[in-house]
Amino acid sequence: MIRIYFPPNDTDRIMDIWLNGNKQAHCFIPGSYWESCAHKVQSLLSQADVFIWEEEGLIKGFAGMQGNYLAGIFVDQAFRCAGIGKKLLDFIKEQQPSFSLSVYKENRRALEFYLREGLTITAEGMDEATGHEEYTLTWNSQGA
Repeated sequence: MIRIYFPPNDTDRIMDIWLNGNKQAHCFIPGSYWESCAHKVQSLLSQADVFIWEEEGLIKGFAGMQGNYLAGIFVDQAFRCAGIGKKLLDFIKEQQPSFSLSVYKENRRALEFYLREGLTITAEGMDEATGHEEYTLTWNSQGA
């Protein structure tokens, strides 16, 4: 079931999924980078719309929106490939007529997921913080 983020009760679990998910999906970036970003990300949670996928009292994944920017979809490693990410993305598509997100070119799994789900690459660039190339992908319900 999808529900809204409820701080502070959800914060530790969300941050655990976020940190581990980034380290796993972005093995080409040192884990220390993600660890150094964690405090800032945690402080930004209150400024975002965070949608949680929860089953039987356990948070299995979440998605974070900042306006019409999808900051990310994260699913606990133990529950990946079970459709949770797709359900979260479908929920966002229902809420937002259009949005964008960034994906590192080297994160092939995420890139293929978003392309398969109907998003399109609209720009290429460089993430200045990491020095890695990334794509901007866009969803537009009128183009779907």
